[in-house]
Amino acid sequence: MEPRNFDGDADRPRSAGAKQTGRVLVVGPYLRVRAGGADAQSESHVVRDAEARLDEAAGLARAIDLVIADAIIAPISQIRPATYIGKGKVEEIAALAKSLDVELVVMDCALAPIQQRNLEKELHAKVLDRTGLILEIFGRRAKTKEGSLQVELAHLNYQRSRLVRSWTHLERQRGGFGFMGGPGETQIEADRRLIQERISKLESELKKVQATRRLHRAGRQRVPYRVVALVGYTNAGKSTLFNRLTRADVQAADMLFATLDPTLRALNLPHGGKAMLSDTVGFISNLPTQLVAAFRATLEEVLEADVILHVRDISHEDAEAQQSDVDAVLRQLGINPDDSGRIIEVWNKIDRYDAEQREELLNIAARRPEDHPAMLVSAVSGEGVDALLAAIEERLAAKRTTLDLSIDAADGAGISWLHRNSEVLTKELHDGRFDMTVRVDETKRDIVVNRFDAVPRVA
Repeated sequence: MEPRNFDGDADRPRSAGAKQTGRVLVVGPYLRVRAGGADAQSESHVVRDAEARLDEAAGLARAIDLVIADAIIAPISQIRPATYIGKGKVEEIAALAKSLDVELVVMDCALAPIQQRNLEKELHAKVLDRTGLILEIFGRRAKTKEGSLQVELAHLNYQRSRLVRSWTHLERQRGGFGFMGGPGETQIEADRRLIQERISKLESELKKVQATRRLHRAGRQRVPYRVVALVGYTNAGKSTLFNRLTRADVQAADMLFATLDPTLRALNLPHGGKAMLSDTVGFISNLPTQLVAAFRATLEEVLEADVILHVRDISHEDAEAQQSDVDAVLRQLGINPDDSGRIIEVWNKIDRYDAEQREELLNIAARRPEDHPAMLVSAVSGEGVDALLAAIEERLAAKRTTLDLSIDAADGAGISWLHRNSEVLTKELHDGRFDMTVRVDETKRDIVVNRFDAVPRVA
């Protein structure tokens, strides 16, 4: 469905069919951008296209199988404290919602509880803002115990401030009798108390999960496997690339947040080495702060990664804005998105370009600084994947030291230790001794040098 601009009294089509259930009206209440004005400066300094924003909001609604009756842009000059949009816009949207017989109005913005309540009264329909919509999607997508706990925690923190909107019986009170009894505990107070108790329990359970994850991470650190993490905007093709690189079968679909729970698989490198590849939850513009906080345990895989692949859907019309949104989330996590020694930018979906467009894209990539290269790939066809694997291996090798050593063939314990704690590149038997070339982390370099009289390999 093509998004329409809802600005004024222009004639608008109306549905004329039989009544349907579960129909949704998606509204994009976007501030008008004045050229050179303050409104043009977003946090990421990239102005997002209004139609692309609305299309993304409609995609979020479709991700939970909602039937979209219409999707409209409602430009606003300022945010109103009571209803977010002006009175005239509220009346027009209410008339459209009634004519379309919708049960839900999705507002592509973050609404305060009072704004959400007031809009529901005026529109005579349930109202869901962007944060609530994303929480609904995450609630459906979470499969693991950790993911379910994180989503429930984020949802309860969101819902706690909206009890005044969500409940119809808040005027009732428990305790007392007639006009003479004491007020007792109001229903809203009881509900808030129950929610807080559940939040405390969830936080306690998540701490246990985080402790288990730390143990697993420590176990991986004891073996010579490095961690490579995939990050990127939702639907950038991370899971498809993950499957291509690891020959796994992680769910990959053309929808927002097709996968949610993190996945780890072994990654075979070109020269026989191995790494662990981690697929993480996709990012999105205006990612709810509740989710960033709740999923911090999951995103610790990114924090601990030796190499981060920033996967971009380079064919998307809003690719630059999406990159800025991902960079903003990385900064929230304490990661410098400009760290070229750690981050590799991957331009995915080049299969969507014809030969001429692809050549132009290659020229753009070639003009980038040497320390900020872009790897062009197609996760679908596999084009460019070999070059990407070579780049990953090169980055990982740069963080390790290559050593030559000679060890008695009878020293089984020493040979076993080297295989467990280093990457064995070569191993040849000569006169009862193994001449070996190994690659080790800086943390184990001195141990190998001192124990096996190893010497750094001369380049």
